[in-house]
Amino acid sequence: MKSIDVCLTPELLHLHNIENSIVVVTDIFRATSCMVTGMAHGIGSITPVASVEECFALQQQGYVAAAERNAQKVAGFDLDNSPFSYMDEGLVGAHIAMTTTNGTLSIAKAKASAVKVLVGAFLNLGAVTNYLQSQQYDVLVLCAGWKGKVNLEDTLFAGALVEALHDEYMIAEDGALLAMRTYQQAKDDMLSYLATSSHVRRLQRLGIHKDIQYCLQRDLYDVVPVLRGSALVCA
Repeated sequence: MKSIDVCLTPELLHLHNIENSIVVVTDIFRATSCMVTGMAHGIGSITPVASVEECFALQQQGYVAAAERNAQKVAGFDLDNSPFSYMDEGLVGAHIAMTTTNGTLSIAKAKASAVKVLVGAFLNLGAVTNYLQSQQYDVLVLCAGWKGKVNLEDTLFAGALVEALHDEYMIAEDGALLAMRTYQQAKDDMLSYLATSSHVRRLQRLGIHKDIQYCLQRDLYDVVPVLRGSALVCA
């Protein structure tokens, strides 16, 4: 039987053997929500990179460049880290380079040895579930967290995916069980459940409440971004 596990922060990824696993990276507020939104609105590809310097180099090559640090846009780049910025009709077919505080770093760590790397958010939860059900590999949900620390919103997504797959996948370790039980407590009103979480408070200080509400919507899009080479494309 296939197994599913959850890594609550990239700092713990070295404890997981992912050579036979599909890794689903999630950074709900807001990197993976941006990626899913962009793909759903016709963006051609997104190349995630770990550093601002790498993103700048791709910008010089003609990519549309998105750079975020500490939840704010880095000066000199084209896009910020709001999913609403990725709905622009002018970006249809565009090739985007992206770096974020947590999400793109997590992708960089996962791609070294995973069978595949997918991007997951509440926005495409059902699509990711359906895709994984068609695959033969184990699954690890990698929560991007915040600067190496655990965060609640990514844990909730991990729990939602574990719940959706638990009839077909063996729950491997307590991280997956913890995430699923936390999600089961929160799922009827995630916005209230997350009200005092660290990243919600961080984003609210920046006046980004609409992004928080948007990113907690389930199944808006039937797209699954998958890493092919160095770029995310639609599976």
